[in-house]
Amino acid sequence: MNPPVPTRLAALRDAMQQHGIAAVLVPSADPHLSEYLPAHWQARTWLSGFDGSAGTLVISATKAGLWTDSRYFSQAEQQLAGSGIALMKERVADVPDHLAWLQQQLQRGDVLAVAGDSLSVNGQRQIERKLAVGGATVRIDLDLPGLIWPDRPALPQAPVFAHDPIYACVPRTDKLARLREAMRAQGASHHLLSSLDDIAWLTNLRGSDVECNPVFLAHLLVEAEGRAVLFVDRAKFDDALVAELAADGIDIAPYATITRALGALTADDKLLLDSSRVVSAIAAAIPAHAARIEAANPSTAFKAIKTAAELGHIREVMRHDGVALVRAFRELEERLAAGESLTELDVDALLHRQRSAQPGWIGESFATIAGYLANGALPHYRATPEAHSMLQAEGLLLVDSGGQYLGGTTDITRVLALGETTPEQRRDATLVMKGMIALSRARFPKGASGPQLDALARAPLWASGMDYGHGTGHGVGYFLNVHEGPHGIRPPSAGGALVPLEPGMISSIEPGLYKPGRHGIRHENLAVVIAADQTEFGEFLAFETLTLCPFDRRALEPALLNPDERAWLDDYHATVRAALSPLLDGDDLAWLHRHCEPLR
Repeated sequence: MNPPVPTRLAALRDAMQQHGIAAVLVPSADPHLSEYLPAHWQARTWLSGFDGSAGTLVISATKAGLWTDSRYFSQAEQQLAGSGIALMKERVADVPDHLAWLQQQLQRGDVLAVAGDSLSVNGQRQIERKLAVGGATVRIDLDLPGLIWPDRPALPQAPVFAHDPIYACVPRTDKLARLREAMRAQGASHHLLSSLDDIAWLTNLRGSDVECNPVFLAHLLVEAEGRAVLFVDRAKFDDALVAELAADGIDIAPYATITRALGALTADDKLLLDSSRVVSAIAAAIPAHAARIEAANPSTAFKAIKTAAELGHIREVMRHDGVALVRAFRELEERLAAGESLTELDVDALLHRQRSAQPGWIGESFATIAGYLANGALPHYRATPEAHSMLQAEGLLLVDSGGQYLGGTTDITRVLALGETTPEQRRDATLVMKGMIALSRARFPKGASGPQLDALARAPLWASGMDYGHGTGHGVGYFLNVHEGPHGIRPPSAGGALVPLEPGMISSIEPGLYKPGRHGIRHENLAVVIAADQTEFGEFLAFETLTLCPFDRRALEPALLNPDERAWLDDYHATVRAALSPLLDGDDLAWLHRHCEPLR
């Protein structure tokens, strides 16, 4: 059994004193800078007890703070209680960020330790610049949390498999050839990739080393005029797959030998790497005599634009995912009406059972969020056997879920009215719906970016003095990570990249509203960017909605929708009815038709 958090912090502080360390920074990161981490690299969670997906822990000799965003404020308050770690709310007035806080705490000559396998090259540079002002320095060669972590989980050993060519659509040899063209254009002789989704996409391989993300632990070193080497645990591959990769110009080498290979680069070599996607511990192995070209991984932009064949598979996946949702929601509705006692955990089980029966299903794309009433106000809430709510025949249930299929990745949120709702609940759900419709109907010039469109989804809430603290949309992978760059729909930020939206890019559209202690609202569809019009002012783009599942109109106040908004919702439901009806029958088909009727 793990010792309590204060005991863990005390052990860390003892180690800090032994090594002459004034403070320790523990990011939520691994050597691949993934959003979701294998247990082996969840040091921040182990030290603090806070298990949200985003957070940064900083410990000094006398103080400790955990920085996280508004999605996790309530969760962090609960999980940090009694730990001796203060919750530091990101982007809240008068709360310094973790680097500003460190500047206040550290004196000239003090040393900050952060494990180099959990810090990007850019991140290290930023910390060094900030701390240099006060004369403090950084060590990346000392993993103090790892030194005191008993029974640290081993690295995952899940097998790696080839993405079925029927669904992969483009051979790995073609993807590598395209990558090499981009390398040559930048004058690179070699390219290092550590980001797992880039590697999985380029190689047409998938795994399950990261929960809900079909990726595997690996680094990839590609020669512009030679072969590629995949640094990965050989035991994860069968002999046939190794032979297949070798025939396509990809050799296998042990995972830990990436630094040795980088160290062998010569003065004539020019290495392309993304300094925001490669960790310091790996980059430290690059010889000083080898030139670096620091730029975004070309594959990140390539995989963001889905091909026509991929979109065909995705549209079919959306039909089957919609069928699963209809069957699950119909059963939930009927069992509640019959007076059966159900919990948030039952919602997760229903969705899992129905999705797992669909063709090409592999698993969930993230842990299901089923938040009833006040729990819905926690954007990343997760019911557990130890803490969950019973469902009642009243109020709102927020359900955010998704699936991984061979032909695509889904992510959808619906707000269900389980019975009588209040005027406030219906008004809030409708204001969020108005924002979703506004963005879904948007026309925008080619070259526009997500931050330029974000306000469309917020305007109805702003008009009522309300807002939400998360982005409005994220990219989605193709049988890959449910969160994918480089594009996104979020408020503009200082220095933030404005990535143009391009045809073939998939994004979620998911405005929300959260009232702690009362309820949470989020409506979410996935949409693909498509060509719309060519006018005298140039090319214009639009969104095609991909997700196919009715909204619960009982949660809405139709009188608050204008004629155009009502028409959009009716048209959407007509599309859903036409797409899903051939795959349903009996009570499920009747439920679909009932929930797709026009608004009255």
